[in-house]
Amino acid sequence: MRLPPVNPYFAVAVGIISISTSAIFVKLADQAPAAIIANYRLLFAVILMTPIIIFRYRQEFRLIQKKDWILSAFAGVFLAFHFIFWFESLNYTSVASSVVLVSLQPIFAFLGTYLFYKERFSAGAVISMIIALLGSIIISWGDFQISGMALFGDTLALLGAITVTVYFLMGQTARKRLSLMTYTFIVYGISSITLIIYNFVLNNSFVGYPTDHWILFLALAIFPTFLGHTLFNWALKWLSTATISMGIVLEPIGASILAYIILGETVTWSQWLGGTIVIFGLFLFILSTTRKAKVTISHKK
Repeated sequence: MRLPPVNPYFAVAVGIISISTSAIFVKLADQAPAAIIANYRLLFAVILMTPIIIFRYRQEFRLIQKKDWILSAFAGVFLAFHFIFWFESLNYTSVASSVVLVSLQPIFAFLGTYLFYKERFSAGAVISMIIALLGSIIISWGDFQISGMALFGDTLALLGAITVTVYFLMGQTARKRLSLMTYTFIVYGISSITLIIYNFVLNNSFVGYPTDHWILFLALAIFPTFLGHTLFNWALKWLSTATISMGIVLEPIGASILAYIILGETVTWSQWLGGTIVIFGLFLFILSTTRKAKVTISHKK
């Protein structure tokens, strides 16, 4: 295998920083509803991808099977609601709590594969899941002591983790038969349509936001989406899935640091303790469940 043009570990580091910006951008766009922020993030991503799809992947659309369209459509709907729940959670709880709880997605995914695909649990997986869930309970208990609304935000973040898990499970079959670019374009497009309908139903305004908000919407499409997960997928050619997954688990740390610097958010003792336990549990979980075969890291944040 030829040497990569860029050190893949450097690419992963850039990816971690990029996905860590997602919650910060959402918090800064505080004059826009969560569903509008999600709408424009995905819509701008689709617009940016369109020229590449037209010139390089348009022939692939003729070969897509009906069942893959259906699976991709359902995946897109659940991705839309993932963003609604997660972005809305940031209106009630801190960046640290929200991002840590959304990061529990690998555990929900493994539970889903057990229920639907009869995947077996190892003792290490069970222990690590218990550790991670214990950490989430500590975070939620600490937030409840601060405010009932903070606990509500934590609940929304957990719903965000569950819906993105369903997105992964619904789309993984179609993803095996489609290129990453084609699959992502379809899912983002369906998510955008879902969010447009959702915003119409809620009578949310699509215009009238400050200039800096439009820059934030575009930044969400560029940094966490393309410079984040696209770099992770690229690095998979040279690094193991476990290495990439562990890098993604570091997102709560990066997001918390950025929230402290940019937003002035402090981290409570329960968030420190619970977050550390969750991250430790997720590291153990990844080590105990990662298979040797490489898999594609799908987009989440």
